[in-house]
Amino acid sequence: MVDCMMSVGTPKFHATAHADVLLAADKRGHFSHGLNRLEMYVKNVLQKTCDGGADPSIETESVSTALVNGNNGLGPVVGNFCIDLAVKKAKETGIGWVCARGSNHYGIAGWYAMRATEQGLLGMSFTNTSSLVAPTRAKKALLGTNPIALSAPAKGDDSFVLDMATCVVAVGKLEVQRRKEKPIPEGWALDKEGKTTTDPAEAMVGALMPLGGSETQSGHKGYGLGMLVEIFCGIMSGAPYGPNVRRWMRTDRPVDLSHCFIAIDPSFFAPGFEDRMSDMMSHCRNMEPAEPGKPVLAAGDPERAHIEKIKKEGGITYHINQITDSWKLAKVLNVTPMQSV
Repeated sequence: MVDCMMSVGTPKFHATAHADVLLAADKRGHFSHGLNRLEMYVKNVLQKTCDGGADPSIETESVSTALVNGNNGLGPVVGNFCIDLAVKKAKETGIGWVCARGSNHYGIAGWYAMRATEQGLLGMSFTNTSSLVAPTRAKKALLGTNPIALSAPAKGDDSFVLDMATCVVAVGKLEVQRRKEKPIPEGWALDKEGKTTTDPAEAMVGALMPLGGSETQSGHKGYGLGMLVEIFCGIMSGAPYGPNVRRWMRTDRPVDLSHCFIAIDPSFFAPGFEDRMSDMMSHCRNMEPAEPGKPVLAAGDPERAHIEKIKKEGGITYHINQITDSWKLAKVLNVTPMQSV
């Protein structure tokens, strides 16, 4: 991944920061946001709709807030800069709130939230995206997948890590199903006529459904959460929002995405946060399951289980179509694929 990004002119530091996020996604089992997305990032830099060597800059700031301009740089480079700035401010004032504009797709939202928790803080991360989700009762897409992430430290190496889209499923999962040539479940998406579909190709030209699905299944709540993210990102930062964001996969101009990062130092509040967090998660995990063999989990547990799985298997197992597509990309870029050891 680093070599592919560097082959189109991305400096090694930026390419490595970018690859770190993609690798983390695959290790955590979120294959839609990992190697699956590499070709998109390469094309963005190659077509000069993203500046692979740009560094973010601070436009305005206070002791606990900042507005950052990503200068059309790689999303993970912008994201790392912003969450690190939020952490610095939180350690000084209790909270750091940083908004960014002029950025690009930044990978999994949870990466930045967890980056704060690595330093004992609560981390939150939000981003807007191209219009892919139909508001409740609408036929066409208006909002992005607009993810929400929260990471909270518990005792030891444990932590609560919520990382979710505000729609039923991320668009990357449609891409993965299309790559595998498999249908999608009913209720994930609408076709271009606003009807539910199980064909991922039809869904890609239609719209995703908000979290919850139809109105009878409380999809309006997911719609509301998507709006919350848009308020924190595009509207608060003065960047394009909702229907004004560049359409997904277009390459005629920069996408100009916006993000929001929040870091909170629990030591500024009641002592013993980590103990209470561990106690709460333990209560959840120790509850009697409704279905034997399917224990109650805390947010982040499935990802931890996947990390342990790949450790036991000695590496990440990709679908053969992903391997083939990555090999083709390497050939086009004249990059030598790494050999197995």
